Amino acid sequence: MPGASRHTNSSPPSRPSTTSPFRWSARSATQISCSSTSTPPETSKSRDERRMRIDARKADWLNVREAVERVVAAVPELDSEEKPIREAARRVLATDLVAPVDVPRWTNSAMDGFAVRSRDVEGASAEAPVELPVVDDIPAGGFPRSALPARAAARVMTGAPVPEGADSVIRVEHTDGGSDVGNQRGRVRIFDRQDAGRNLRKRGEDLREGSIAIGRGSIMTPGAIGVAASLGRATLPVVRAPLVALLTSGDELVEVDRFEEVIAGRKIVSSNSYTLRTQLEDAGCSVRYLGIAADTKESLREALQGARGCDALVTSAGISVGEHDHVKTVLEELQTDFHFWRVRIRPGSPFAFGTVGDLGGIPWFGLPGNPVSSMVTFEILARPALLRMAGHTNLFPATVRAHLEQDVAAQQGLTQFVRVQLTPDGEGGWTARTTGPQGSGILRSLAEADGLLIVPDQEGPVPAGANLPVIPLDPTWRMLIPNVSY
Repeated sequence: MPGASRHTNSSPPSRPSTTSPFRWSARSATQISCSSTSTPPETSKSRDERRMRIDARKADWLNVREAVERVVAAVPELDSEEKPIREAARRVLATDLVAPVDVPRWTNSAMDGFAVRSRDVEGASAEAPVELPVVDDIPAGGFPRSALPARAAARVMTGAPVPEGADSVIRVEHTDGGSDVGNQRGRVRIFDRQDAGRNLRKRGEDLREGSIAIGRGSIMTPGAIGVAASLGRATLPVVRAPLVALLTSGDELVEVDRFEEVIAGRKIVSSNSYTLRTQLEDAGCSVRYLGIAADTKESLREALQGARGCDALVTSAGISVGEHDHVKTVLEELQTDFHFWRVRIRPGSPFAFGTVGDLGGIPWFGLPGNPVSSMVTFEILARPALLRMAGHTNLFPATVRAHLEQDVAAQQGLTQFVRVQLTPDGEGGWTARTTGPQGSGILRSLAEADGLLIVPDQEGPVPAGANLPVIPLDPTWRMLIPNVSY
C-alpha cells in the first residue's frame, strides 16, 4: 500500500490518485462516468440489455487502466465513525485533529544535566572549569521551586521543566556530576560550554495551540497515534473500514477441516477462502465469510443473502462461461448493474464488476476461481477500490524497477503480471527472476514471489536485461517504497 500522505491544513484532501504503473490517465476518478448504484424501474428492454451484457459473447475486454478507473470511480468513500485510539491504527482520519494546547506544554530538558544561563558558563574548559552552586533539583515529573538566579545551576532530568531564566542544559557528561555538602545541594564544575544555548525543548515547538496536528485524510500510523495521544484524544474520528462479504463457490471445494476428502481424492481445499480473507484484512477490511456455495442457483441465492448489511461483496469463481457458472445469473436476479466483464489481464481475465441493487447498491468484485488469478485480480483491480472506500487517497501499489534475469513471454493485447523473486544487483538496483511455471493454478508461484512483474502487451518476448516495474507483494514494501509513475 500503500506511505501515508499527511494533510497539514484544513483544505480537503486530494482526490484518489490515479498515478500507477499502468500508464493510467491523470484525470480524476470522479470525472469518469459510471453507472449509478441506484436501481431504476426495470423494463423488458433493460432486462434484455442486462442479459446481453453478461452473455459470454458480449465481453467488454477492458484494458487494465480502463478497468481500474471504472472500479475506483464507482465506489463511494464510507462514512466516519468514532473509534477508541487503540483501535484506530492504520485507519484514515476523517476530520482535522487540532491541538487543544501547546506541545510540549512547558520548556523542558532534552538531557540529564544542569540548567544554566549560557553567559554564566563562558570560557568553561577542562583546564579552567566554571563552578556554580546547585540551587534546585528537578526530577522528571517535578517542577522548579523558583526562577534560576544568575551564576547558579539547577540539576534537571530529561523531560523535566527548566526553571525560568535558564537558556541551556549542560549535559552531565560535561560536568563533574555535581556534589552534595551536608544538607546543601552542593556545587557543580562545568568543563565544556558547547551545550550553551542547547538541549531545551521549547514550549510549543512541536505543536502550537489551535494548529492542525494531523490533517484529515492522513493514515493513523504509529507516530500519528502517538501525536493523538499526546493531545488527550481517547477516541478518533476515522473513515469506517469496509465490511466485505466473501463467498467462494464450487462443488469440488471443502474447508481445511475436511482434508480427509482431499486425501481420498474427492475434493480440494478452498484455498481462495483463506488467501482472499488475508488479502482483505491486509487492505484494512473487516470480513464476513459466507462460506462455500455449491454450483447451484439455489445455493448461491441463499449464500448471497448473507451479504445484506455489508459494504462490498467479493466472490470467487462462477463468473466464466462454464455450464455451472451461475454467479452472474443469480446476481442478475438481485438487480445487479454489471459495469463490465472481462479484462485484458493475465492471469485473471474473467473478472467482473458491478453494483448489486437488491443488496443496497454495494459494489461486487467477481474474481476468477483459479487461485493465482484470484489473488492477482484482487491486488490489481479490487484493492484500490476498497482502499478508496476506506478513505485512502494513495490507492495504487508501489513499484520498483528490476532488470530481467531471463527472457519473459509477452502477449499482444494482454498486460501480464508475472510472479518473480527480487535480488539486489550489487549496484543499488534489483534483478528479477520468475518463480518457475506461471500457470494460474500454481499457487506456490505466489507464495515464493517477492512481487508481480508488469509485462506490457506486445508481440514477442521481453528480453533478458530489460528494465520493468515490479509491484512488491509484501505489505512492508508497499509502505516503504514510494509510488512511481511509468
